[in-house]
Amino acid sequence: YGAIVMRATMIGLGAAALHEFRAILLVFAGILVYSSAKVLIPGDEEEEEEDMSENAIVKFSRNVIDSVDEFDGDRFFTLGVDGLKKATPLFICMIAVEISDVVFAVDSIPAVFGVTENPLVVFSSNIFAIMGLRSLYTILSKAASDLEYLEPAVALVLGFIGGKMIAEYFGYHVSTELALAVVATLLSGGVGLSVLSRDQA
Repeated sequence: YGAIVMRATMIGLGAAALHEFRAILLVFAGILVYSSAKVLIPGDEEEEEEDMSENAIVKFSRNVIDSVDEFDGDRFFTLGVDGLKKATPLFICMIAVEISDVVFAVDSIPAVFGVTENPLVVFSSNIFAIMGLRSLYTILSKAASDLEYLEPAVALVLGFIGGKMIAEYFGYHVSTELALAVVATLLSGGVGLSVLSRDQA
């Protein structure tokens, strides 16, 4: 329920901001273009296993909420050595997941607003995405690692939608049908190239 409430709040605020301040389109577009460039432009960082105790979201949660390091079964709270009730790592994990959802929404919500400004469509598509991604996480995670061109394809989609939002701000309308066709072409192209590359290896 936390993810639904957070998405609904962010979408409501985004829709209201778009209605009152049209220039917010440029902010949304900037987020998408930056996210796209971050994936497409190679960096010097090497991907390595992250120590979750050093994760910024986990550290923030621990600073805000008094917690212990030991689990207490499936309980969110337990009594500390000083007799005070404190959060267990399970509760910190739940908070981190909810905060992470907000971080992911920073990309996904502007992306949908780039296709349609109907708040109902934006909200329902986000909710269906959450339901599908969470239940199919294992499959999608494996697919993302196996399909090497899928991530660049998604980055191109983000860049395209960001460009579409900038064009519409300056009065150049791009139809929803054309936008969806470009998105479908880029994603299917990324999957196709990945499969072709894997077969040739």
